[in-house]
Amino acid sequence: MSSSTKLLREYIRAVREAASQCKLWIFDFDDTLVKTDACTYVSNTLTGEKFDLSPGEYAVYERQPGDVFDYTDFERLINPRAVKWVNRILHNVYAHHGPEAIVVLSARSYDAPIKQYLQQIGLGDIEVATLNTTDPAAKAAWVDERIKRDNLTAVEFFDDSPKNVAAVGALRHQHPKVSVISHHIVHNKIGNSLG
Repeated sequence: MSSSTKLLREYIRAVREAASQCKLWIFDFDDTLVKTDACTYVSNTLTGEKFDLSPGEYAVYERQPGDVFDYTDFERLINPRAVKWVNRILHNVYAHHGPEAIVVLSARSYDAPIKQYLQQIGLGDIEVATLNTTDPAAKAAWVDERIKRDNLTAVEFFDDSPKNVAAVGALRHQHPKVSVISHHIVHNKIGNSLG
């Protein structure tokens, strides 16, 4: 067997193995990839109380009777600061697997601010999905559908919300043959503003 035939066979085997390992990396946006100055404004119709929550505070906030939420800050990109270590993971996955292996999945209603950030860091061709809800079941349902649609064998999920991490992590029971890794992003250092 010639060396070129051997090389071709090895290449075909490698392509088949890669095809059988269909993996998707999914990143939340706020307080996972970036810290921003966007807030959720809360007013309670029963108590008259008004306050604002950062994305991190909102991730663990327990809704109270009478709460009304204003998410208008999330319609734009306000002072984004990269969470450097998560962005390094994002760039590494992009370099080794390409944009088709990555999705930024956000509770935001509008994808334009997220796409703006991805453009600023040179990764503008990554898919962005917005759910227009903070319900953890919505993120889990989106990931569940993607596993089925794309016949995924592995999912790696990154999110700052413990509720979202638990909801997506629970998909292991529905898809026992799929490797579902759900990372809770906890950080205390952020990068410089992109201005």
